[in-house]
Order: sequence, then structure tokens, then C-alpha cells
Amino acid sequence: MFIPVAALIMSSCGNGAKTEEVKEIAGAGATFPYPLYSKMFSEYNTKTSIKVNYQSIGSGGGIKQLSAKTVDFGASDAFLKDEDMKTMGADVIHVPTCLGAVVITYNVPGNPKLKLTPQTLGGIFSGSIKKWNDPKIMADNAGAALPDKDIMVVHRSDGSGTTAIFTDYLVKVSPEFAALVPKAGKEVKWPVGVGGKGNEGVAGQIKGTEGALGYVELAYAQQNNMPMADMKNAAGNFVSASLASIAASSNVDIPADTRIALNNSPAADAYPITSFTWILLYKEQNYNNRSMEQAKAVTKLIWWMIHDGQQFNEALQYGKLGAKAIAAGEANLKSVTFDGKPVLTDDAK
Repeated sequence: MFIPVAALIMSSCGNGAKTEEVKEIAGAGATFPYPLYSKMFSEYNTKTSIKVNYQSIGSGGGIKQLSAKTVDFGASDAFLKDEDMKTMGADVIHVPTCLGAVVITYNVPGNPKLKLTPQTLGGIFSGSIKKWNDPKIMADNAGAALPDKDIMVVHRSDGSGTTAIFTDYLVKVSPEFAALVPKAGKEVKWPVGVGGKGNEGVAGQIKGTEGALGYVELAYAQQNNMPMADMKNAAGNFVSASLASIAASSNVDIPADTRIALNNSPAADAYPITSFTWILLYKEQNYNNRSMEQAKAVTKLIWWMIHDGQQFNEALQYGKLGAKAIAAGEANLKSVTFDGKPVLTDDAK
């Protein structure tokens, strides 16, 4: 049986017994947190010598690989809904690792700072607003020199948690969009636009095409020096995506399973398109000839990510987890078992 999960090597103890040492952990999924995960996993390798091989293939791909049991963990910006959980074959736990924002970025001459309302954004992604100088865009951007040019909408072409976050927002705030795309998801049938693979692909399409507009994770826009629109939130305020406005959206009670949508927060200073991103793993780790050592290595990595690893979040423009989210993540990790026995004992953290 092919098992490309946490790689193990055998070493001899002085008494001749064999022990297993984990040298590699495999994960796959969301591109949304990839800049942060790259930093975290590099630091973890320096600390432990364990290599984390993470494939940034989109949330949908990560969930499929976890379901196929070809990785130790999946990563997703969209939590598994009840119907999704039933397809996984066994219980899956969610551990949030950071807060992120989906931003609207664009490429027009001069790239002026733009403001967008939910209604305008819904019209753009529905196809009813086609030109940059449409009166609805100009109404909130008086004085901006916007061209009489078609808007080229760019969206994700792959199964994407970023898309799940963004469409969840649009369905909530835009009746026009909801009439065309009634159900949010990692993949939807877009009314208009062209696709790009991953946050990287969408960012590349926008940067390379004058007149383009699309959605990407905040870090991708910042790292590529791309303009970002201020969004009108539920309180009626135009808000820029920032660490503070992202954090404001998460000041809510966190359910025990951490499966919660943060979009369209009522807080006055909240950026409205915000989400946790999660690591997913099977609650019972004794499957596919895995070992207790593999299970410990994976849970210890994730424990580190929600504790020591949080020091890297803000420099890369990801919100740090609040105390409630960390406590829920800890409880979920402590529920992980191997052959029914707890994996994350105090001496294993």
C-alpha cells in the first residue's frame, strides 16, 4: 500500500529495540495561508529537523488528499459542513491557525484607492456592472479617474477555500449575486470572468491585465504591491483590510468544533470579508498502517503552530488567534486518539 504520509526511519536503541523517528510530515490544501505556512514550517524544521512537505493546491485538493489518506493533514479556508463530514469516512477535527482576509484588488491606470459597497461588488461579479466608469462605482469614488473600459473579472479556477469565503460573503450581502449563485462553495458556476489557479494565479492574472479585478488573500496583494479596495461593512463604514480590522471580526464566541463563518461582522471597525483558516486531521489516527509516532508528530506540529508559531502571523499580515480560538484548538487536538488512546499527552507537547 502506498502511504506518502509522515516518513519514518528506524534507529537502534542500546538494548537492541527499534524506535521510529519521524523525519517528514505531509500536508496539502489551502493557498490562502501558504505564505504563513511556508515560514512556520521552515522555522519548525530548524527547531526539530522535521520537514513539513506542504502542497499549496487549494482547499478542495487538500480535503480530497486527506480523504484519500495520502497526507497527514489537510488545510482548508472553508470548514467541512455536516454533509461534507459524512463523506470523510471518519471523524475529522478542525484546528484554526490564523485569521485572514479576502481583498478586492484591481489593475487600472494609476490604481487609485477605491471604495466598494456590497451591492456594487455583487453587481460586478454578477455581470451587471461591466465598465470601470459605471455610475454605481463612481458614486462612491468621486474624483477618481476611472476609464471607460470593460472590467475583466478574475476568479479562482480550482476548488478553493478563498472562493468559499468570498462567495459566502457575496451570497449574504448581494441578492443579485445570490439569485445567480444561490449556494456558496469552494467551486461555483461564475456568471462572468476568467479563472486563475490559486491565489498566485489570480494575482498574476490581475497584475498582467489592465482592467482586471478579482479577489485574493490579503498577504498576496501586499506581497505583490497590489491595490486593495476599502469595503463597506455591515455597520455602514468603509474599512481597509488590516490586522486590526481582521481581528475585530473575530470578537465572537467560538463553537467547540471551531466551525464558524466570520463574514459580514456587525462590528463597526470590522473588515467584512474575513475567515479563520483550518488544519484538518482525522480524530482517530490509527489507519493505513500509521504509527503512534506519526500521530504524535502531526499533533505536536499543529500544537506548535497555534502557540509558538503565532509569533510569525502578523509580520505576514495574518491575524493571530485569540484566546477563545486557541482554547478550542487545544481541546480538539487533545481529543485526537491512536487506537482509542489520547495522542497529545503532556509529555508529548
